[in-house]
Amino acid sequence: MLKNINLLVTFECAARHNSYSLAAHELCISQAAVSQQMRQLEQHLGCRLFIRKGKSMLLNQQGQSLFECAQQALAIISQGVNQIHQEEIAGELTISSTQAFTTLWLMPRMQRFSELHPDIQIRVVSSAGFDDLRQAHIDLAIRFGTEVEKHAPDNLSCEYFGQSAVYPVCSAQLARDLAFSFPEDLLSTWLVTLEHPGAYDWQSWFEHTGVPASKQHAKWTRVNSTDMALTAVLNGHGVTLAVPYLYQSQLDAGQLVIPFQLPHPNPVRRYMVYDPNSARLARLKVFMAWLKTEMSALEPTGPTETAPHCSIEPYPNF
Repeated sequence: MLKNINLLVTFECAARHNSYSLAAHELCISQAAVSQQMRQLEQHLGCRLFIRKGKSMLLNQQGQSLFECAQQALAIISQGVNQIHQEEIAGELTISSTQAFTTLWLMPRMQRFSELHPDIQIRVVSSAGFDDLRQAHIDLAIRFGTEVEKHAPDNLSCEYFGQSAVYPVCSAQLARDLAFSFPEDLLSTWLVTLEHPGAYDWQSWFEHTGVPASKQHAKWTRVNSTDMALTAVLNGHGVTLAVPYLYQSQLDAGQLVIPFQLPHPNPVRRYMVYDPNSARLARLKVFMAWLKTEMSALEPTGPTETAPHCSIEPYPNF
């Protein structure tokens, strides 16, 4: 019988990170302390649990078996403790999402949420990566893309809540000046793209619409976030790819237009990632319900504005 359950806590953390140093950082102890505790656990069990490979500590077969059991056991303990210490709806929530979503969509609606739930204080942080929610003290991560489920840890809930199509977008003035008629006409201007576009790259869009040779395009502007890209095109600099809910107000005002109703082949899938055993679960459910309601009520079903003189029918090769 293991008398010191803290050894299992440290083991689970080290195994989850495949790293003693990252476990030490999360647990606020030294790396030497983590190493010492793992030696104690291995001596107690009479077998090795980790295999060192470069800078990583990988689990062997015995370690993997213990890791799966330890995660389940600690989750049950955490759930029991949180049920005892379940927080009221009133209080603070920390929300994480991309810079573009927080800046262009979430923050303009925060007053609406606060009017409905004045007893909940929201703290918002921007991050494009897959943060460790526990280590970063994040209650809810709003994530987008094609690999969110793949990157979400097994001990967290990853709730899908819809998807949106990605369209090219530019200023109304640029569309009038260049009189776009066919998708290949976009190659006559600057293409604004994320530094790391992932599944939502221009090359895939052009191939999907039957336009060759976009790789040879010379006019590129690369940025780190979609809100920067939309600021550029709003001021007349080229065309970018983005989901319409990020710029719906500019579409409605006629400042931005979608030159072609030709979506990118990869839609943006939306997820809410959170700890189902969180002590703040009651508060969290209130925010998630509001988020889903807002998205379903305000997201357009398709482009509402197209550029003057542009083809709004599907391109023949599409």
